Amino acid sequence: MLKRLILPVLLLLGTAAPAFADDTDAMKAAGAAELARPAGATEESTVKITRGTETIVGTLEIPKGAANPPVVLLLHGFTGSRDELAIKGTNEGIFSRTARLLAERGVASLRIDFTGSGESSGKWEDMTATSEIADGLAAFDWLKTSGLVDPARIHVLGWSLGGLVAAHVAAERPVASATLWAAAANPTYNFAHFIGPEAVEAAIADPDPARVVEIALPWGIKTKLKTGFFKSLTTVDPVAAIARYKGPLFVIVGTKDIIVTPQPAAGEIFLTYHDGPEKIMILPTDHGFDAFTGPETLDTMASASLAFIEGK
Repeated sequence: MLKRLILPVLLLLGTAAPAFADDTDAMKAAGAAELARPAGATEESTVKITRGTETIVGTLEIPKGAANPPVVLLLHGFTGSRDELAIKGTNEGIFSRTARLLAERGVASLRIDFTGSGESSGKWEDMTATSEIADGLAAFDWLKTSGLVDPARIHVLGWSLGGLVAAHVAAERPVASATLWAAAANPTYNFAHFIGPEAVEAAIADPDPARVVEIALPWGIKTKLKTGFFKSLTTVDPVAAIARYKGPLFVIVGTKDIIVTPQPAAGEIFLTYHDGPEKIMILPTDHGFDAFTGPETLDTMASASLAFIEGK
């Protein structure tokens, strides 16, 4: 509570805000120790989760033969899908590789396609921030009653817009820990920053939430969404959600990130408003964790996240 009160006062006075402890070196070491452990066998299965009239498709990866292992709910980013961005030099995506690394060392995971993405039902253009939060909550509830994992050890990990979802799931459900990778901290600003403020403002102001608009993304593609998506960004607040969550929090950010900016401040704000055990890892990486050059950065992040989940 004290750090939440101090920061605004210092900003008003023009004084530097208190620095956060940088846990990067310690978490790198803890992650390296995890990767040094022998890798066990894993097994995958496809699951289908019902949310109202929608069907959420996911991949459950577990340590082979494990009974009631801990599990991590993996929540993908904007325009992504459950395996996530392909990593150069591998046949894996960011989340499929993370899932394997976790399961090889005793931790299960469920990675889902949000409705409108991947193999899940629904249309992409109908997606909103609130629909993705509802998907995340439904996936948590499914894990809780599945009988396949330990219902008392369900962790959540989200990347980018999936980090926003993870923050809200942590606020609404008894997660064992929350890990945020380059999470959207201020979604309206974040989208205005990389799409353009005029486009975002026009979509929010449009009286028709069903109007479809085309937007250009900075990674070279165009996509279409209803204005309802942009309106939904004004109704969610991942930082306020984390303020309601008192459990262990791990934040990983990259100083070369041009999508969720500025860093590391966009990650540190979660720590500012969070009361509870917390760590932050600050890496010289971009929003895609150097996936276009290879798996090294991702392996550092995944193994550090595993160490944090295990309480190390």
